[in-house]
Amino acid sequence: MYIKEEIKIIIEEALKQMNINDIDVILDIPNEKKNGDYATNVAMKLASKLKKNPVEIANEIKQIIGVNEYIEKIEIAGPGFLNFFINKKILFNVINDVLKKDKDYGKSEIGAGEKINVEFASVNPTGIIHLGHARGSAYGDNICRILDFAGFNVTREYYVNDGGNQIFNLGKSIQARYFGFCGLEENMPEDGYYGKEIIDIAKKIYDEQKDAYLDKPVTFFGDIGLELLLNRIKEDLKNFRVHFDIFTSERKIREAGRIEEALDKLSSLGKTYTKEEALWLKSSDYGDEKDRVLIKSDNEYAYITPDIAYHLDKISRGYDKLINVFGADHHGYVPRLKAAIEALGYEKEKLEVKIIQMVRLLRGGEEVKMSKRTGNVVTVTELVEEVGINAARYFFAMRNIDAQMDFDIELAIKKAQDNPVYYVSYANARICSLLKGRELKKVEKFSTIESEYAYDILQKINEFKNVVEASALKRMPHLITNYVYDLANALHIYYNNEQILSDDEIYTNERLLLVKSVKIVINNALNLIGVKAPEKM
Repeated sequence: MYIKEEIKIIIEEALKQMNINDIDVILDIPNEKKNGDYATNVAMKLASKLKKNPVEIANEIKQIIGVNEYIEKIEIAGPGFLNFFINKKILFNVINDVLKKDKDYGKSEIGAGEKINVEFASVNPTGIIHLGHARGSAYGDNICRILDFAGFNVTREYYVNDGGNQIFNLGKSIQARYFGFCGLEENMPEDGYYGKEIIDIAKKIYDEQKDAYLDKPVTFFGDIGLELLLNRIKEDLKNFRVHFDIFTSERKIREAGRIEEALDKLSSLGKTYTKEEALWLKSSDYGDEKDRVLIKSDNEYAYITPDIAYHLDKISRGYDKLINVFGADHHGYVPRLKAAIEALGYEKEKLEVKIIQMVRLLRGGEEVKMSKRTGNVVTVTELVEEVGINAARYFFAMRNIDAQMDFDIELAIKKAQDNPVYYVSYANARICSLLKGRELKKVEKFSTIESEYAYDILQKINEFKNVVEASALKRMPHLITNYVYDLANALHIYYNNEQILSDDEIYTNERLLLVKSVKIVINNALNLIGVKAPEKM
């Protein structure tokens, strides 16, 4: 039972009586309570079509609807807004609806099974997951959880960049470090990898094999490094509550001939040409600032070429939409990739790219750039060890990805209400304490709850499905954190203003059912951002 949907249906039925069937009714929640619980501008949208004053149209709609079990009264405001005040008693149906649906409360079918592939994280397997990757990993996982909850058919994919020069350079780096452990000169490559994890891998090889691998080729060391680092990345992501359905290898894309297939298709469509002994894509025909090289004059593939093949591979798997989550340094890469999609014969809107802005880690107002443990960048594992997995996931979810984020370590670990994750978690723990050891009885009709604080909670709970849908369609997980914080705030206000436990069994039971419904919704919301609320604090 979602009141907003019921009111929308009531308005649409009224419009049908006015012989109007082709207008989208949009209901908004007014900023001020005096303007009702829901408002619509449908009368103003109809003014030009009906050639009437919008206030006159609004009055006609109002007269047709009147009052009913959902609507207590309707007011007309300003140039023709219809403000709806709901029957507060109907809100009590929300409690039993939540208790019945439990973990499914808030689920939507708005996605209608649309197949969406979300490719995110995709950290090069030449290092480990650090802070710069954490925000994109959390965002990708959050949006997958939300899309799934909203009825989309979601595939979570990690693209393993194991087919290019970076793996050869990884092998050279590990081999050089291994030679060092064997007492030989290291000769680290200029374009090599210098992280502590590279030294650790070389030492592991030496500890197990001593100098038995001195005659092994660079590719041998590259393959060892690839396996170890990819396993480490998978483990770190798992511990960060991020999981994937598919790990797709660039190397296998190459070996399967997908690059040649993509190039052949572009050529057959007349989208390529040869110039200066290189093969070019006519990407400027599709919104890119210039044409792009596909095969360089030395016969090597350009950076974008395997990516085009990879995206063609994803499209061939039958997805309706591809969502890529990229770091801020890939902003300029988006137009050329979209151009390639369109050149292949697909609408560029089939590919949606979300750009994750940078994260600054702060401690005491000062930026933290280096890891105490490795002397390099801070890893996601170190962050989680310091602030906890719940705080890390919540903080990454609560800011719009379009803006640079400051991650305040001291705030994240602070046990006070100005720490949002603590504030929300405390609401859940507070409810668990109230419910502990109590058996609740089902109530068909609530008779003792009348406070505006309780109505505020019920109204907020009733909004959850709408927030899920908006978050899914707009790809904005921070709408969930905004919502769950407001719900927790409504619970705290209610708790501080009304006695919940009493000697009156009916009185107490009804209020415990109310707060139990709050607990369910808090947990459902937090699950969408990878957070598990503690039951005691």
